[in-house]
Formats: sequence, structure tokens, C-alpha cells
Amino acid sequence: MPDTPTAPDPHEPRDPAVGRSSRRHRLFSPRVLAGLAVATVAVGSVIGVTALTGDDDATGRDAQSMAAAAGEVVGTVWVANEEDRTLTTIDAATNKVVTTVSGIDGPHNVQVAPDGASVWAVSGHDGLVAMLDSETASLRGAVPTGNAPAHVVLTPDGATAYVTNGADASVTAIDTATMSTIATIPTGKGPHGLRPSPDGRWLYVANVADTTVSVIDTQKNIRVDDIDVGNAPAQVAVSPDGRYVYASLNGDDAVAKVDTRTGELLATVPVGDGPIQTYITPDDRYLLVANQGTEDQPGTTVSVVDTTTFSVATTVETGQGPHGVVVEPSSRYAYVTNLYGDDVAVLDLDTLEVVARVEVGNAPNGISYSPIPVTANTPQVGLELPDTPTAGTGEEDAHDEDGGEGHGH
Repeated sequence: MPDTPTAPDPHEPRDPAVGRSSRRHRLFSPRVLAGLAVATVAVGSVIGVTALTGDDDATGRDAQSMAAAAGEVVGTVWVANEEDRTLTTIDAATNKVVTTVSGIDGPHNVQVAPDGASVWAVSGHDGLVAMLDSETASLRGAVPTGNAPAHVVLTPDGATAYVTNGADASVTAIDTATMSTIATIPTGKGPHGLRPSPDGRWLYVANVADTTVSVIDTQKNIRVDDIDVGNAPAQVAVSPDGRYVYASLNGDDAVAKVDTRTGELLATVPVGDGPIQTYITPDDRYLLVANQGTEDQPGTTVSVVDTTTFSVATTVETGQGPHGVVVEPSSRYAYVTNLYGDDVAVLDLDTLEVVARVEVGNAPNGISYSPIPVTANTPQVGLELPDTPTAGTGEEDAHDEDGGEGHGH
């Protein structure tokens, strides 16, 4: 296994030749960094859910049924509102908010399981990952992670969940059946976004405080390679056939393409300012790259990359600070969180136009799609998480990796 390439200390000023520190792209929010001093909760804590207010929304369910009969998209889009400490659920048939779930502190990322039955969200403040029932939004369990957890994904068979620990340079592997940690795997600096290969054999991890994508063998839960891709890779996307891995290069305003068979960096293509999340359409037609920019100078676009030519086919205006991206299985619609606009843009991939905009919570980050509609009979759901011992979070002094306060990738 090759040694991890040496990357510049993220707390030191960047060399103008390799990066632009003045851009101050945010790495982690104050709540995520506060997790550095937070003790972990008991493994597998199962917590109840309290319904706060609201009535049964029969109209919403009727819309879902009608949409399904017409061959339209049905299901739920889940959004993590990091600064709001909430998750928003959006009815994919109507593009209307169904339920707001509170109780997970600093939810930076949310991920629906492959079978759609559960939803996973990280708490950057409490250093844990929580599992919710995707239909009822009830909390089924929680598992401690490392410091500053950023993203969570599951293997295609749903057996293992993996969480990046941004401050620990590691990934936590969790057995989803027992809700227990089975491995802690070293990575490069600042592991952030991650995704598995379609067959679940490999896990690709973008190290945003480094220049590499780490490759993890999921059978042995060990790191087997580090691929040098460019400055500050924030997230990866894997082609449906597993042949290529794409990485957004936040420090280079570009996206990289890697051959998974050889580990060779094949090419890079320029995109917008401060690319963060990236997502490939299930039909392998487009690679979507969210260009967040900065809070002072927000990006407003998503770059649509043609995967055949590996060139930008078009650029679509989606809102203030495009961040998270997900595409539903038919490849018709993409959903984009606008970090600084506090909304989600619905992008029609046939016309390449925004066809709807949904207001959500404060600082929406991660986003994921479930084929299962939420049936919670209330617009507000409160999760009762256990008290977590702290050693002083120091939120007032929390800074991002470039020395400025702010939201994360």
C-alpha cells in the first residue's frame, strides 16, 4: 500500500502556487469542529420520537398516488439543515415540505440506505451518526463516530455504514445490523465525502485537507491506496459501471477523472468557483458539480459535465451557494441544496432548467433521495437524543481549516 502523500498543513497559509487562501472555502462548521471536544454516546442507543403538532395530510398521500400512477417521481427528498439543527423532508411528487425533524445537532450530511428503509444523518456536534426510519422519521438508533464526522454512506447491500471523521483522518465502519463499530480505518487528511463502488468492493474517500482520494477495501476494512488528484478534493462520484471515479477539486475549481482499474488520474476539467458536492446520474449521462463559492462571494451554478466527452455541456443557475446534489433513479430530476439561499432547487435534467424551488431550513448541506414517502402525521417531529457529556465545545472559537468561521463542504 503506498504511503499517503504529504499535504500542506491546512492551518498554515497556502502557497499561491497550489491554492488561494483568500477564497476561504469552508471545510467544517463551528458545530462540526465543536465535536473535537465531545465525548461519544453509548453504542447503539435507541431513542424514542416525540410528535409535536399537526394532522394527517391525506392530500399529500393522494398526490403521491396520482404521481405514481402517472409515472412521475414519488418518494422523499431528505435535506440536512446544519445550522438549523433539523432535517427537512420534501414530497418528490409535489415538491412541498412534509415534515421537519429536529434533535440532531449539526447535521452536516444525510444519506438514505440503498433499500430506502432507513435514513442516516451525522451529528457534527455530538460525534455520532443516527439512523431513522424513512417512513415514520422515528429514530431507530445512534452510534458514536470519531471527531468531526462529515459524511455517511452505506454499502450497496446495506450491511455496513461508513462515516468520515474529518478531524481524525479516519473512517468509522459500522455494522448496521448490530449498530456497532467494527473498524476504524486511517485515511488522508480531512476525509470528507465518500462513496462505494457499485459492487460494494471498494470505498473511495475524498480528503479535503489533502490532495488525495483514499481507496478502502471493504472486505478487509483497510486502506489499500491513495490517489493524488489535486487540491482539496471534497467529494467523489463513481460511474455506474465502476470504471471511473470523479472528484471535485475545491482548491482547483475543477473536477478530476480517475481510472479505477489503474488508479491513474486521466484528466481534469475546469468548473465553477469552489466546487463541493458532485453526483453522477444513474444513466451515466451527466456528472453534476455544485459550485458553492464562498459566503462573501457565493457561487450560483451547477456545472453539467458530459461523461462521454468529459467536458462541461452547460452551466445552470440554481441559487445562492449550491452545495449538495442528488439525482432520483429515473435520472429525470436533480435536487440541489443552496447553502446560502436556504432552499432546494429542483433541476429538470431533460430541459436543464430549474422547475421548482423549495424553502427549507438554515444552511442546507447534505441531501438524499428515498423512494419511500414519509407518513408522519405531523409537520414537526422531535427526536429525543440522550445528553452527551462535553468537555467544553468552544464553539465561539471554532474556525474552519483555512482559519475562518463557517459552514462545511
